[in-house]
Amino acid sequence: MNPLNPVVIVDDEDDIRELVELHLKRAGYSTVSFENGTDFFNWLSLDKTPSLCILDIMLPDMQGTDICIQLRKSDNFSDVPVIMLSALGDEIDKVTGLELGADDYVTKPFSPRELIARVRSVLRRHIPKQKSKSVIQYGPIEMDTETFRLKVNGNNTDMTSTEFTILRILLEGRGKVFSRAKLLNILWGGEKFVFERTIDVHIRNIREKLGTSSSIIQNVRGIGYRAESPDEI
Repeated sequence: MNPLNPVVIVDDEDDIRELVELHLKRAGYSTVSFENGTDFFNWLSLDKTPSLCILDIMLPDMQGTDICIQLRKSDNFSDVPVIMLSALGDEIDKVTGLELGADDYVTKPFSPRELIARVRSVLRRHIPKQKSKSVIQYGPIEMDTETFRLKVNGNNTDMTSTEFTILRILLEGRGKVFSRAKLLNILWGGEKFVFERTIDVHIRNIREKLGTSSSIIQNVRGIGYRAESPDEI
């Protein structure tokens, strides 16, 4: 994903779109905004690619969650990071958004500073670190941290940028237990607005996508998660 591509905002409230665009531009990001999902998909059809999408859930023509699902199923946009932006602030709503493939979830009313921090965190996770080993081979899993390609048992497997990063952290530190707080700190830089259950939801998604290899990711009760050592796979 090219970080120079625009951040896309899809929200039917004019004041919200303008507020988000204003602060993103102040933070140095280019932006494109739409008031409905139809216009957004028409824009994508013009061979456009966003660096990240901020999606309101309640839109006039479709749900933001439906847009997220369509992006995840697309060959061209399955790895585009997504942040859900919604007035639905209950934990179950947040969990649902994450389970559908969103990388993060911000509730209205929101602090522009918080939103920019979330955008930076998600985009930072999506850009591979140059000093990291390019290919991680671990049992049936093969990860290329430069191209964000993942194979499980020889089959290409799509993951969101957050899921990919969590799996990479666990595999690079295999055998080491990572607490939820530690993973949150690595992913969101110590921000206080992310709830710990976020990690559990992403781990559940990772295991589902690993299929028969899901047992590689082990839950250490009361502490966190680890990737099993090679001789236990």
